[in-house]
Amino acid sequence: MKIHKEGYPSLLIVTLFAALVIGTGYYFSSSFSNPQLIESIAVVIGVVFFLIVLQFFRNPAVIVEQNEKHIIAPADGKVVVIEEVVETEYFNEKRRQISIFMSPINVHVNRNPLSGIVTYFKYHPGKYLVAWHPKASTDNERTTVVVKQPNTNTEILFRQIAGALARRICWYVKEGQPVMQGEEFGFIKFGSRVDIFVPLDAEINVNLEEKTKGGRTVIATLK
Repeated sequence: MKIHKEGYPSLLIVTLFAALVIGTGYYFSSSFSNPQLIESIAVVIGVVFFLIVLQFFRNPAVIVEQNEKHIIAPADGKVVVIEEVVETEYFNEKRRQISIFMSPINVHVNRNPLSGIVTYFKYHPGKYLVAWHPKASTDNERTTVVVKQPNTNTEILFRQIAGALARRICWYVKEGQPVMQGEEFGFIKFGSRVDIFVPLDAEINVNLEEKTKGGRTVIATLK
């Protein structure tokens, strides 16, 4: 299990904090009737806090089966929205929206749902509403990416959306860049959400509340 590169600065801060908690416990333990208990509690708090943050930045290896008909989940999480909407930023027409909510315990690596060329990219500063809020998709800090398949000319739009805890969205793509299905295109720190907009005639392969695995779960099949 690898640790994602975005985690190194945070883990350094957490390590210093954990050391401070443990050091404080040892320093003040002599003031209590049971100093060993206080020291043990301080160690447990420091270690548990470090492990919680460490697991958040885990980056497991993923084997992706390439298929131009498949739209794969861009993230680990749970499907919270499947609905027909009018996408107004790029398509200006109806699309099927699939939204995946990532809790703090999910892997937060974001992966390309299909292979192709990035035809559109834009970063939007914004609010930090809870990720499942109906207006999070349009009001929160977010990125919008559109990838076009060269062979079929099919375009899929997907968005990274910050949540109440997510205060930094990271992305590794730009317009004109070729991308491969399943490769990383970004990372969102702490709880967040990804929206995917597929054609209306695409077959939806997931249900509400279903859990997804980034790079592995097929969420839709193109006609």
